[in-house]
Amino acid sequence: MKKVMMIACLLTAYLVNGQAFTGKGDKKFQMGASLQNHATGLFVSFDYGLGENFSIGATTSYALAVPSDIDANFEDRYDLTARFNANIGNVINIDENFDLYPGINFSLKNFGGHVGARYFFTKGFGVFSEALFPIAKYNTDDLTYAEEINNQFTVNVGAVFNLN
Repeated sequence: MKKVMMIACLLTAYLVNGQAFTGKGDKKFQMGASLQNHATGLFVSFDYGLGENFSIGATTSYALAVPSDIDANFEDRYDLTARFNANIGNVINIDENFDLYPGINFSLKNFGGHVGARYFFTKGFGVFSEALFPIAKYNTDDLTYAEEINNQFTVNVGAVFNLN
């Protein structure tokens, strides 16, 4: 039993040897699910580190599961976003494998903000979760359910890959 516990501890120590954000030149790829009111879809992002605590990136999302009574075309389902992150994981110093990144984003539908967190289990693989919220919508009319897709509070969850 002692040998099994020792092997388990060694494997656990090996698996948690990641680094959340390394600064300039850091590259992260994320993919997962986009969860919002009246839609569920796919989310993909790429972030590139410009400094010790600053990165830029791009995201795209596409709503797949939309109720049949909502007439949503491609323009309603798709969104493309440029974003700026403040990677403050090393500032709050919870764990070297953890990164917290608040930021702002400019999408095809709105100007907004986001707060995300990443945790790496290994050097190359981890999980992430993000909350996105619009600050100013480009269309200020009363929006239909189709127009609200990717233009409302959204939660994204999935896997993150370190491309360094």
